[in-house]
Amino acid sequence: MTTRGNTRQRIQDVALELFAEQGYEKTSLREIAEKLDVTKAALYYHFKTKEDIVISLFQDLTRPLDELIAWAEKQPQPRTLETKQEILRRYQAALGDAAPLFRFMQENQATMRELSIGETSKERMIAMSQLLQGPNLPMVDRVRCVSALFTMHAGMFFMQNAEGDPEEKREAILEVAIDLITQAHHGPRS
Repeated sequence: MTTRGNTRQRIQDVALELFAEQGYEKTSLREIAEKLDVTKAALYYHFKTKEDIVISLFQDLTRPLDELIAWAEKQPQPRTLETKQEILRRYQAALGDAAPLFRFMQENQATMRELSIGETSKERMIAMSQLLQGPNLPMVDRVRCVSALFTMHAGMFFMQNAEGDPEEKREAILEVAIDLITQAHHGPRS
């Protein structure tokens, strides 16, 4: 794992690494401080609790998703196929940047339900799915739009350990998601 520059970011990176290795519940602030080779007081200066660390990670690493949603909401209605494809491209980039956080969320679902960020994450997914759907879409096309998003999430999780070039895997995941959006945008064929 590459660590980012400042102390706050280093704490976040090390905490996320430890949460991934041994689980959120089994990781203590003391262990995070020890791994960073700082005192617990120095850690407390930045974060009072593990939840504070996770919330700060969530806010920092998902900011590009919020920026994407804001950008997409400003696009003319109804959204063109090209706009929907661009939403998916930008979504994939944002997911990639936040991949360690999403792995944490996946592996600690019970904890996520207890933290305030769990609801925020759910709201963001609903907003993303609405951005990809047009008005009055048939149910099958609404499912395709939601499936495009989950294709990107599933691809990030399940393809990471699959053999193959990472860029090729990334492109394949995006292609499948775009295929789903394209089908949903064009509707049923006669």
